[in-house]
Amino acid sequence: MTTDTPFLYPELMDVVRLFGEGYDCTHRFRREGDVFYNTVEAGGHKYSFAETQPCADETEFKRYAKRFAKLALYDALRAETGRSMPWGALTGIRPTKLAYAELAAGRPFGPLFEKFGVGPENIALVSRILRAQEGLYGFSAGAADLYAGIPFCPTKCNYCSFITADIRRTGQYVDDYLTALEGEIAACRGLFSSLHSAYIGGGTPFVLEPRALERVLRALQPFVPRGTEYTVEAGRPDVFGEDKLALLQEYGVTRVCVNPQSFCDETLERIGRRHTAADTERAFAMARRYPFGVNLDLIAGLTGESVAQFCRSVDRAVELAPENITVHTLCLKKGARLKEEESRLQEEGVSAMLAYAREKLTDAGYEPYYLYRQKYMAGNHENTGWCKPGHACAYNVGVMEEIRDNLACGANAVSKKLFGRGARIERVGAPKDIPSYIARAGEVAEKKRALFLREG
Repeated sequence: MTTDTPFLYPELMDVVRLFGEGYDCTHRFRREGDVFYNTVEAGGHKYSFAETQPCADETEFKRYAKRFAKLALYDALRAETGRSMPWGALTGIRPTKLAYAELAAGRPFGPLFEKFGVGPENIALVSRILRAQEGLYGFSAGAADLYAGIPFCPTKCNYCSFITADIRRTGQYVDDYLTALEGEIAACRGLFSSLHSAYIGGGTPFVLEPRALERVLRALQPFVPRGTEYTVEAGRPDVFGEDKLALLQEYGVTRVCVNPQSFCDETLERIGRRHTAADTERAFAMARRYPFGVNLDLIAGLTGESVAQFCRSVDRAVELAPENITVHTLCLKKGARLKEEESRLQEEGVSAMLAYAREKLTDAGYEPYYLYRQKYMAGNHENTGWCKPGHACAYNVGVMEEIRDNLACGANAVSKKLFGRGARIERVGAPKDIPSYIARAGEVAEKKRALFLREG
């Protein structure tokens, strides 16, 4: 991929990746007055496009230049390959943010999505999500969501690209990591006027022994009033225990996540899990003895899993009737052992899996309430959170729609401060690897305080 306009290159490469990186394309751009001209050469063919759009300033110019360049390249590659993507030329993480921006400008979002080539079923999905977020969506000055990350797991799954580490090899860091995390959490005092929600994620927080898990809960306790939505991503079924669930209840946790990913034992073995579907059933039953809302996670497109096997997992999740079911699409990034050729991500069957999940969950009374997309997703699809009416996770809505400040603590955590009702977002990120985080947690906390206490 080559272009004569460097600032467009990252946007254009995002489109190339939708089709696989084996395409040799040339892009040229020019602007004459209010007209944006894009020319694409691919496969020995030349495609020319022109769009008229007045721009008030340089920021607006760059936004439309990126938009029209992506559209031009997408349309050219669609013509070359005969293939269309479910989200068309949309490559951003948050399609709903674009929809909200159109609505805020007084326009329906459908026409813009259609221009981008988004399929009607996904336009309908976004509409459903916006309806589900009514009462949850909105900027709250001074309000924040609080996150604490536990980057340890029982094993590392072969599709995982997160910084999570096998605790059998990194257990020596746990004590020092928790000390650093406690300090970073304590440094959040005074950085927000009200707490909207709290979330302990991972990794697999339940891989910690009860005494270690309580250190995290105790550190967060001064910040989380009783009755606040409070989620713990407990994680894999093989690390569940009554003692840990009782701890969560004691500290006011309201929601737990059980992450089986599949109810097929053969799939679980292939991806490097050390639990079975029966273990998931036991963990779920254990969680149901406590007053928690429960979320179950599934992944479409796991190694070697058939459409029928995935559909049976959806069926079983629905039969268990948790308050939330999250349906992810396999995403392979650098750092995942499964990362292979780009064509690997055009895996047949993923579209059928997701279509089945949408129909089954809808019939069972669940509604989609948030979604996000990533690069390198199988079939260029999405991750969607589904909930029973009245059980949407406010933390997920806040973090995905970027409508509240987010104070994120732990390795690889990124805190976000909103200015101008989200018109500008500034971030402070922590080191990804555990030893570096331990060494620099104090420095991260100081940068975070400087950002969150700054006016304007």
